[in-house]
Parts: sequence; structure tokens; C-alpha cells
Amino acid sequence: MHAQRVQGKTMKRNQSGMTLMSFVVVLAVVGFGLYVGMKLFPMYQEYYSVRTAMKGLANEPGSADMDPSKLQDLFFRRMDINYSESVKKENVKFERIEGGWRMKVNYEVRRELVGNLDVVGKFDSTQDMTRHGGE
Repeated sequence: MHAQRVQGKTMKRNQSGMTLMSFVVVLAVVGFGLYVGMKLFPMYQEYYSVRTAMKGLANEPGSADMDPSKLQDLFFRRMDINYSESVKKENVKFERIEGGWRMKVNYEVRRELVGNLDVVGKFDSTQDMTRHGGE
């Protein structure tokens, strides 16, 4: 029962596009995605800082021959520059390998998301400190 009159040229068209309700739903989904992204971005930015500090330390002259406590001290100095809060001394381990040390940083970050829901990131990174310049 469409109002169509071919001779009088009056035609009723169906509207296409978003309704207000569908726009609000899309806006809510995009907003929630941005909110979650804002919670995750600092976690991954800190992980990138950890990786950068580890690689920089590996390229430091003589790092393969340093004492692990000295390496750890240099690592945390680099991390203080980047305002890292999640990595603690107990998260950093060293093991002896041929030609130097293997540094392992294993830590967890927990951020509140919504109500009683948290987002948890587990980060594990390994870097060799060898006489070959951290290769």
C-alpha cells in the first residue's frame, strides 16, 4: 500500500540512513573502544620503553662483562627517565650465557577498566648482553 501515483508523479520513498538510536549505539561502541584504548596505550608505551632500555643497555660498551647489579642499576636509570612504574627490581633476572648475560624482564600491569573489571597485561622480554653488541 505505497502511495504511488505514476500519472500524478507522487511517490513515497523509503528513507535510508541511520536512525538516531543506531547513531547512539555506534557512538557508544566507538566511545567504549576509545576508552579501552586509552587504558591499554600507556601499558604498551611502557613495554616499548622497557624494550628500548634493554636494547640500549645491550649496546653499551662492556655490558657483557659488567656485574648483574651494575646492569640492573643502569637499566633502572634508563627506566626512571621514561617514568616507568610497573617494573620492579624483582621482575629483572640475569642468567649467565656464553659471552655475557641474558637479561629477562617479566612483569604484569593491572589497570581498572569499569567497575570491578580490570584489564591485565603480562609482558615478558629477553635481551642478550654479549660482546657482540646485543645481537
